[in-house]
Amino acid sequence: MIFVCTGSDCKKAGAKGLCQELKESFKKSPLKGNCKLIKTKCIDHCKSAPVVILNDHFYKKTNSDQLLKELEKKLK
Repeated sequence: MIFVCTGSDCKKAGAKGLCQELKESFKKSPLKGNCKLIKTKCIDHCKSAPVVILNDHFYKKTNSDQLLKELEKKLK
């Protein structure tokens, strides 16, 4: 499960686009059927926006490329 903050600062930093990119990537192998995206309210790391939680780790100032690489590593 991937938690993406959609609080106001994260939205301004691109969280909406990040969610869209991740959803598109989840439709393709090897991620298809293995990932669930959950949008959250503010998780109080606003200065590091956008923030994502993946496998109990916080990813700060993240982008879809960084997250997809991490996901592919976890699935191998």
